[in-house]
Amino acid sequence: MRKNGNELLRKAKKNKNDEFYTQFIDIEREMKHYQNQFKNKVVYCNCDDPTKSNFYKYFAYNFEKLGIKKLIASCYIDDELSIFNYDQEKTCGYYYEYTGKKEEILVPTLNEVTYFEGNGDFRSSESIELLLQADVVVTNPPFSLFREYVEQIIKYEKNFLIIGNINAITYKEIFKLIHENKAWMGINMGRGISGFIVPEHYNLYGTETRIDEFGNRIVSSNNSLWLTNIDHYVRHTDILLNKTYKGNEDKYPKYDNYDGINVDKTKDIPRDYRKAMGVPITFLHKFNPEQFEIIKFRKGDDGKDLSINGRIPYFRILIRNKKI
Repeated sequence: MRKNGNELLRKAKKNKNDEFYTQFIDIEREMKHYQNQFKNKVVYCNCDDPTKSNFYKYFAYNFEKLGIKKLIASCYIDDELSIFNYDQEKTCGYYYEYTGKKEEILVPTLNEVTYFEGNGDFRSSESIELLLQADVVVTNPPFSLFREYVEQIIKYEKNFLIIGNINAITYKEIFKLIHENKAWMGINMGRGISGFIVPEHYNLYGTETRIDEFGNRIVSSNNSLWLTNIDHYVRHTDILLNKTYKGNEDKYPKYDNYDGINVDKTKDIPRDYRKAMGVPITFLHKFNPEQFEIIKFRKGDDGKDLSINGRIPYFRILIRNKKI
């Protein structure tokens, strides 16, 4: 009995951390930078309830403007009893396809959706069948399954625009994609993402929580980002470098275990340094692969974390200026 109780609590905690729903304004704020890249595309939101998801609503409302060919949204329903679905009648996931025809419902109700035989998990064969139809996937996947989610998108060679935690770029699987120029950060991150809607059972606490005019409970985590493989202008815009290394060597200490200097902030990258520099992971938000080369992540020549006089700074990315 105790084992089952602990498992329920573990699952409840994971589910709670995954129940962060994206606001319409944040989708709109990011999507405005990709307006011409969805024409004649099949868009799949595979972690979204089509009856209420803001991802589905955004693409349905902007269907003609974006020139979308078809919109699909599918919803996962937990098929195991938990504190989050104990009063739920159906345990099957469902989906809805919208092609802009007059006889279709812009935002469906539960009477209009099509039910899966299973729970609608994005990893299920039924969901993958829908994924195979898609050109691009846009959603807020479960944070606890972020690695697995990205792995599936890459496996099926889909374009994507998804929300994740900033720390996701420290995962070796995700950083490998960034290093190989197969994925990059979107336009907005941190405070550029205004907050997530959370369910009633989520306790609001701290200064970064509020209830909006529609009664939505909002948590502003300030540690989220968009990850994508759809091109945008930032990737082709040089970072303006106003600092110099010569004459300011004391501000750029060298690593104990790597021939390179430490730079605490992206804005402090010196324009006159030719060798390796360690920068914070937030550098990737402004990373232009035409301006900088990524050498490696986090580790020194000895295989241990980069250190300065024995002190280990938070994750560093080693880069080199390609334009000197």
